[in-house]
Amino acid sequence: MTNKTPSEPKTQPTTETMSIPEMAALIEALLFVADHPVTLNELATTLDTTTNTIEKALAALNESYEQRFLRLQRLGKRVQLATSPRATPAIERFLGLSISSKLSPAALEVLGIIAYKQPITRPEIESIRGVSSDGVLRNLLSKGLIEVVGQLDTAGRPRQYGTTFEFLKYFGLASLDEMPPLDMDDPETPAENNDEPAST
Repeated sequence: MTNKTPSEPKTQPTTETMSIPEMAALIEALLFVADHPVTLNELATTLDTTTNTIEKALAALNESYEQRFLRLQRLGKRVQLATSPRATPAIERFLGLSISSKLSPAALEVLGIIAYKQPITRPEIESIRGVSSDGVLRNLLSKGLIEVVGQLDTAGRPRQYGTTFEFLKYFGLASLDEMPPLDMDDPETPAENNDEPAST
């Protein structure tokens, strides 16, 4: 009887010897299991590499998604794995729900102001709109489309608002860089909604 010598386990490549495509595939696995947006520093620390290498790998990963129904979403230094807007109809049918619930004109107006002016406070929003925005902000917060990103070190310490990953998902954006440029020459139009006038 011939004794078989156990084969040596295959040596897994280390992050130091990985190619960019291999690093991209590993990052995809990490983003797949993550239950929250991941920072570039977290990825770099986990993979024992630099954020510059992570950026290169993310670019390669994003390029590989061009013919797939996945995409990367970026918000500042955070990134997450998401489905492509092209997959939305099939996903809605599969889950038996409507992902794209409609927002009111007032909510869209406030969301647009925050998206282009962030970080921005409620008084600043109301100064632009000329009407109270407290109820609209609460609605957008409850939907997860905006979040508190800071507080001004002034009287009353007003909260500053910014958009979220849910905002990117709702509008099918990979990042805020995909937002259309703001035309500063367009005259401001008064809001048409049922909000109360802002107090003076």
